[in-house]
Amino acid sequence: MFRLEHSVVINRPREQVFEYVTNIENAPKWKSRLLEVRRTSEGPLGVGTTQTSVGQFLVWRPKSQAEITEFEPNRKVGFKTTSGPVSAIGEFIFESVEGGTRVTLVAGMHPSGFLRLVGPILARPSQSHLETEFAKLKELLEAQ
Repeated sequence: MFRLEHSVVINRPREQVFEYVTNIENAPKWKSRLLEVRRTSEGPLGVGTTQTSVGQFLVWRPKSQAEITEFEPNRKVGFKTTSGPVSAIGEFIFESVEGGTRVTLVAGMHPSGFLRLVGPILARPSQSHLETEFAKLKELLEAQ
């Protein structure tokens, strides 16, 4: 198991940042390893909403499913994976701060299968990748 945590301040109102991050159609724009994401549940976004995604890791295209476990509009979205090569439980936190919105992701990652063998090695590159994704998110939102 390893933990990921990173924050970035985006010069945009909290409502705008929350809306962008929670719109799954935007995810591949700022998450470079995400090839495809699709909502798999009906109804409004909230607790119980599910989605499936296809990622890219070297030549491998892992599929995973996730569910929203906590939902406070413009404040917090909790999630957990329900299938895939890595079990994850985490949350995005949105806070109004001087200069815009602080977005924080905190997640516990539990690799499974053959990834469990290299799990400790994945922690540092995963943290670095998260920081790159947040920099891209900031760039995209501040360019609007």
